Amino acid sequence: MFHTILTLAYILPNIYIFLRIGKLFINKKYRFYYVLVYLFITLFFPIVNLFSDSDSGIVGEVANYLLPFYLYLFLSVLLFDIVLLVNRYAKIIPSAKINSTGFKIAGLSAVLLSAFIIVIFGVINFNTIRSSEYHIEVPRKSAKIDHLRIAFVADFHLGKGTDIQFVERFTKKIAAIQPDLMIFGGDIVEGHRNDGNLFLFEKLISGIKATYGSYAVLGNHEYYGGQDKGNFFDQAGIKVLMDSIVVIDGSFNLAGRYDSHFSKRKTIGELMKSVKDSLPVILVDHRPTEIDSVSKTTVDVQLSGHTHNGQLFPINLILKRMYRLVWGYEKIGNTNFFVTSGIRLWGPPVRTVGKSEIMVVEVWFK
Repeated sequence: MFHTILTLAYILPNIYIFLRIGKLFINKKYRFYYVLVYLFITLFFPIVNLFSDSDSGIVGEVANYLLPFYLYLFLSVLLFDIVLLVNRYAKIIPSAKINSTGFKIAGLSAVLLSAFIIVIFGVINFNTIRSSEYHIEVPRKSAKIDHLRIAFVADFHLGKGTDIQFVERFTKKIAAIQPDLMIFGGDIVEGHRNDGNLFLFEKLISGIKATYGSYAVLGNHEYYGGQDKGNFFDQAGIKVLMDSIVVIDGSFNLAGRYDSHFSKRKTIGELMKSVKDSLPVILVDHRPTEIDSVSKTTVDVQLSGHTHNGQLFPINLILKRMYRLVWGYEKIGNTNFFVTSGIRLWGPPVRTVGKSEIMVVEVWFK
């Protein structure tokens, strides 16, 4: 179903782009060449994904950028059509001008350049790691500590196409944050341990220093890539919580859930039965899909990812109708909910919505 939706999302806008660019900007004597060039470029993405690994090699990289480029080319052409529709009634631009060769060249250049600039911005935004800092207070109960600094990331999607320098910059930023607790919120690794630079990624991440160590939950992509046994995490020095709870330093409960993709996942009520009630509770759940249920429990903090904050405009607007909290922070009842936009992405390495993010949550026990 997902691949069907993705295919339709690629084909249908392309039909619109093809017809409208041909109608608006291409003179009849060049239509044949236009059809050949357009079909070649358009079919490049699905053919590469069908017959090769789109996450590796220069051909795969070029193919990955085509998807967001066509998205914003579609929106640019649509906006151009809206301007022409308004002009039909406002008559700001004369019809003779619109039909002139100069206007067609300028219009085609404008829509192509707009899409190109947006994608370039998205690439730069994707490769820029930023921190988001939050300060919250939770009931201290019998906790032995007053303060806890959490560094939280999700959706790393480490695989063949991951830039080593990006991971190196990430580990340096974590070192500067000096977290008490490092948490990975799922979808951290793709594929198998013999894929690309995965051994090097394990070494880099194992060097992260946190007072209470590094913990993780599994996401849906760990399941897809055969990492649900946690092999990568073992080598990277990360303890995986699979519907389990640990008490850290006698000060707080750290609970981690299976992703909802796992059939054996416990309900939140079943998981909370083993919580030590005299201590605060920090819960990690890859997807923010059960916020209302969790808000009715004694969970003080929930950390989630998965949404990527939509990644590409206007997909974020669709996700806002699917999730109560698609990104950021909200306190519901007595529970503080955090959803990160992700440190990296799955699919095209372009982000026009949100940021490549490390969430830093300063928890004060009062």
